[in-house]
Amino acid sequence: MRKIVRRIAKCAAYTVGGLVGAVALYGVAAVVLSAIPVGERSAPGPDRIEAFILSNGVHTDLVVPVRTEQIDWSQYVRYTDTPAADSSMQYVGFGWGDKGFYLNTPTWAELKPSTAIRAMFWLSTTAMHVTFHHRPEVGPECARIYLTREEYGRLIDFIKTSFRPGAQGQAQHIKGHSYGRHDAFYEAERTYNLFYTCNSWANDGLKVADQRACLWTPFDNGIFWHYRELEPAPVALAAAPEENVAPDSANHAAGAFVANVR
Repeated sequence: MRKIVRRIAKCAAYTVGGLVGAVALYGVAAVVLSAIPVGERSAPGPDRIEAFILSNGVHTDLVVPVRTEQIDWSQYVRYTDTPAADSSMQYVGFGWGDKGFYLNTPTWAELKPSTAIRAMFWLSTTAMHVTFHHRPEVGPECARIYLTREEYGRLIDFIKTSFRPGAQGQAQHIKGHSYGRHDAFYEAERTYNLFYTCNSWANDGLKVADQRACLWTPFDNGIFWHYRELEPAPVALAAAPEENVAPDSANHAAGAFVANVR
């Protein structure tokens, strides 16, 4: 009997030790890989599109203008899908995540162990969370980025292919669910897991658009660590050379890109 008890205790100790070690390894990997930057911080300039990275403290959203020459998002995710149907909102935020978390866990107090286990181990489906905004204000949980037309085109493709389209190619609205007056949920592609979270998705979107991002991160603070500095200065326009301008003056007038580092 004692041998059996010892074996059980030994197995339990190994199991607990293995779990603690796995959690510690995951945490170390998250910190180290989040700290490794990929891409450069973008700067404002002619014809650049202003967009934002927005966090609620847990989830990271990519926020872009509702309408540009390249796309009118309100034709794909409609204002009328939200309770307020407020078409005065000129920005729209996109987030991706586990469907069970999104729809059944509006607050951490309502989190069920079954929902967490299904999310962590590839056992559930995913959803897109879309929120209409007025122009966001830059702060600790909101950073501004600037996209060229080509970069924004790639980001549009990344976001659209994250939705699971219906038979007619439209976004599939999940009716009856929202956190507030200006948001809605839609069916999504891919599977959420420990190594590809809502923040990993946003980080990948930044990579696709050639923006500053982490090598890999499961957390929002990994992304915002790379946006803690002041915004870069605007890209200066080159001045037209004049006939009697000295060479040194002409070079100075051409301007240069200057990055502010705090």
